[in-house]
Amino acid sequence: MPNTDSPKPRRRFNLLDAIERPTEWLIYLCGWSGILAVAAIFLFIFKEAAPMVPRLDWVEFFTSSRWIPAPGGDNPPSFGALALIAGTLSTTGLALILAMPIGLGAAVYISEFAQGKVKGTLKVLIELLAAIPSIVWGFIGLMVLGPIIQRVFSADPGSWWSHTMVWLRLASSETGAVQGTNLLTGGIVLALMSVPLIVSLSEDALRAVPDSFREAALALGANPWETVRRVLFPAARNGLLAACLLGMGRAIGETMAVLLAAGHSNRIPTVLTDPVRTMTATIAAEMGEAVHGSDHYRVLFILGIVLFVITCSINVASDLIVKGVRNQAQQ
Repeated sequence: MPNTDSPKPRRRFNLLDAIERPTEWLIYLCGWSGILAVAAIFLFIFKEAAPMVPRLDWVEFFTSSRWIPAPGGDNPPSFGALALIAGTLSTTGLALILAMPIGLGAAVYISEFAQGKVKGTLKVLIELLAAIPSIVWGFIGLMVLGPIIQRVFSADPGSWWSHTMVWLRLASSETGAVQGTNLLTGGIVLALMSVPLIVSLSEDALRAVPDSFREAALALGANPWETVRRVLFPAARNGLLAACLLGMGRAIGETMAVLLAAGHSNRIPTVLTDPVRTMTATIAAEMGEAVHGSDHYRVLFILGIVLFVITCSINVASDLIVKGVRNQAQQ
C-alpha cells in the first residue's frame, strides 16, 4: 500500500517575523522612555543635593531673601531663596498675562479669518519666532526693550507722569531712576517667547473642531465673532487651556533670556520696574563658580529640585484641570 503521507513543506525564513518581537520591545521601551528620563533626571539632581538636605535651614531657605552663598571672611553663608522664587513666579505670571490674549487672538485670526497667502505667511512667521534662540531674545530685551522702558518710565519726580506711574504701581518713588532690565522687560521677553507655542497649539485645537459646528452656528444667524466666542471656544477649551499652561511651562524654565533681560537683582519685586532674579538664572550664573561638592554647589541643586517640583505641579494641575473641564463638558 503506497504511503499517502506527503512531507510538510518547509517554512521559509521571513525577516519580518524575525524582527517582530524585538520591534515590540523597542516600542515598549520608547513608550516608557519619557518616564525613565524624568526619573533619571530627578535621581541625578537629588543625588547631588542629598548631602545638603539635612544641613540646610529650610525655614530660612523659604522665608529669607538673603542669598549670600560665598560671604567674605568668617561670615556664615546665607541661602535664602524667597526672592528667587518670587522673581521666577512674577516673571512667569506677567509673561502668561501678556501672552494669553495675544496668542489666543492670533490663533483665532489664523484659524478662522486669515485666507490664502496671508494665512501661510503668518504661520511661517510664527514658526520662525519659535526658532529664535533664547539668547537672541535676551539681547533684544537688553538692547531694544530695556532702553525703551527706561525712557518711558523715567521722568522727573514731581511730574504728573511720575505720579501716575507710582499710582499705577508701575514704578516706585523710592528706587530712583528706572533700570532698563527689570521685571517688565523680562516678562515681555518671556511672553514673546511663549506666544509661538500658544498660537501653534491653540490653532490646532481650533482646527480640530468639526466644521459642522461652524455651519450650524452660521445657519442659526450667529456672526463670526459669536461663532468663535460661543461655539469654538467652548468646544476647544481643553486644547486652549493646555496651550496656555504649556506656554507657562515654557516661560518658567527659561534661563538665558531672563538672565539678560530681568536685571538679575536679588530682591522681591514690588512694582513692574523692579529688577528681579530667577532660580534658573541663578543656577546658570553661579554653577560655573561654585566649588564642586561645596554647600553652594549643593544648594544650587536644591534650587533645581524646587524648580522641578514647581514645573511638575503645574503639569499635574493642568492635567487635572483639563480632565475636569472635559468631564464637565461630557455631563
